[in-house]
Amino acid sequence: MSVGFIYPLFLVAGIALAIPVIIHLFNLRRYKTVYFPHTRFLKNIQLRSQKSSQLRYKWLLMLRLLFLASLILAFAQPFFSSTGKQTEGSRLQAIYVDNSGSMSAKKGAQRLLDVAKELAKKQVRAAAPGTKFVLLTNDKPVSYRPMPADRVLLELGGIELSSKPKTAKQVLAVLQSITRSEAAKGVDLYYYSDFQQKPLAEVPEAALTEDMRLFAVPVRGGDVANVYIDTAYLMFPVLQIGVGNTLVVKSRLDGDKPKESVVLNLKVNGQVKSAVTADFDKTGESIDTLNFRVNDAAWQRIELTVNDLIVRFDDTFRITARSAPNLSVLCLNEGNPSPYIQAAFRAYDGFRLSNVGINNAPADWKEYSLVILNGCTSIGDKLAAQLVAAQQKGMTVCIFPGKADNIDALSESLKQLADITITDLDTATESATTVQKGSKLVKDMFELVPENIQLPTANWHYTIDAGLTANQQTVLGYRNGDPYFVQYSPYEGDLYILTTSLDLQVGNFASSYFFAPFLYQMAVQSSGGNVYALTLGNNQPAYLPLGNADERNMVHLLTGDADAIPPQRTKGKGLNVFVDEVVTDAGFYPLTAQNSDTVFVAVNQTRTESQLSMSNLGALKNNWKDVDIQILDTDDINAGNAYVDWDSFPLWKVCVILALIMLAVETLFLTANLRKPTAATE
Repeated sequence: MSVGFIYPLFLVAGIALAIPVIIHLFNLRRYKTVYFPHTRFLKNIQLRSQKSSQLRYKWLLMLRLLFLASLILAFAQPFFSSTGKQTEGSRLQAIYVDNSGSMSAKKGAQRLLDVAKELAKKQVRAAAPGTKFVLLTNDKPVSYRPMPADRVLLELGGIELSSKPKTAKQVLAVLQSITRSEAAKGVDLYYYSDFQQKPLAEVPEAALTEDMRLFAVPVRGGDVANVYIDTAYLMFPVLQIGVGNTLVVKSRLDGDKPKESVVLNLKVNGQVKSAVTADFDKTGESIDTLNFRVNDAAWQRIELTVNDLIVRFDDTFRITARSAPNLSVLCLNEGNPSPYIQAAFRAYDGFRLSNVGINNAPADWKEYSLVILNGCTSIGDKLAAQLVAAQQKGMTVCIFPGKADNIDALSESLKQLADITITDLDTATESATTVQKGSKLVKDMFELVPENIQLPTANWHYTIDAGLTANQQTVLGYRNGDPYFVQYSPYEGDLYILTTSLDLQVGNFASSYFFAPFLYQMAVQSSGGNVYALTLGNNQPAYLPLGNADERNMVHLLTGDADAIPPQRTKGKGLNVFVDEVVTDAGFYPLTAQNSDTVFVAVNQTRTESQLSMSNLGALKNNWKDVDIQILDTDDINAGNAYVDWDSFPLWKVCVILALIMLAVETLFLTANLRKPTAATE
């Protein structure tokens, strides 16, 4: 058992104890002369013996000293503790307040976040004096060291919703690092959250929960339904001027269907352009299309909103887009130009197709966004060098081969572009059976692919093997695993190869559902800079085709009155700018660089918190078997009965009571002496 003080500097005020001593020492006896002309004017004089007078003074001195001592100790706030002050080797006390988007749901009139903050404050106030805490949220820790209670209470009041959610595993990793740096023998973590399933899905490693006791405090409202916009994208990858543009919107419903109709509104540059009522299917999904027109080539701020009054952080989806009329495509033909390629690019404005013989390729390819090799059966060394240089600069290359008489020669040509080898020619008629949903060509259009769509076929195809450096990803594949249409990424740019001919006598890829969209996506990929819809927390860069950016000419991001320089890295003919490293809120943001046009990017809230399904805490204890989990009810926190591991007793209130008692006794003592009967002398 030891005694500690929260504010030990107040003990310096003990010097004040000398004041009553000095007063009593120098309170010398004084005599007063009384003149009287007649005995009838004599005054009564109180008689006191020297001994009783000294005793009175000693009692007053003692009472005043005790009063001042009690007052000083009350301000210093002493306490008894069996463990004493938190030192090296003690258990660390930590509080995590979940401030993710799902905590914006309400419990009565309060947000769940506000409820969690109040509960955490009560927990801190109920702790023993001198206890320090580590405070964690989804944002960066305010301090990586334990903080005193008054600082923790101040920081708790300033917690707001965060746009960057964290998983439980990430929180535990940060806490374990702090625990080790403090050389603590263990940690008690109070976890205030609604305990969604997604952040808790991954079971943490044993090293992250070593010597940890987790006190789960569930903060939940009633059954909540959430309507949110999952994603949206332009059906055609290039925004067109003067004609209708179609926006595809995918919305989701998590929970029971609301009584009121769910309406999607489309605004472009602040003006309402279109609206549609969402119709959710049995899976809670609705895919809708909205049309709009633009009349100029300036940046268009596209904003989609849904009328959901319960959880608001995911009700808006933003896109920025501008028209790009100068996307040029170079098609190098071994033979006649393909009518299918020409028809695809003529179907939409915004593309300029140049057909050139494969042996007459221009020397400068800077103006082109996509280079296509059509019907080639071999690639010369000079052309191969140009193709490699183009990929190194971030350009996209697509090869539609012909049926080569010398497969080995074609294979040697492809080896110059990447670590790929043609091993055989398969002459069996087969259909593609798989589609890679995660491919850059497919992911935006896959929601619109009709069910049971017929995938393309071919009556012969090359079988290709690729090394690790080729970074192969099969976009369309056969049942046996051979690629039908495949992507390689040996350099900054991508290389796409169709393993069969584009001729309709060989297969039907040119007339399939995928042909034209794939061409458009490939043409847009390397140009970049025309459509942006970023997500906070995904570390997703915005690609800017800026050729003049360098260390002295950095890209700046403007946020109101602030000017920030986000992390940026050269890629091909432009820059990858990591916007979400410097912004914390969703919105539209301009990116500027010297001697370059301003680029507007749209930043959206992450949708990882939109699914409000909660974890069963009993099941959580079973899944996290290596973690000592105790579930605390909010009523226990409110009543001050929550578990704490501090064996201590505060004394400052007792000191205040003693000070008041000493003051009252002194007052009674003085009053009693004043009322005491006196004797008169003649």
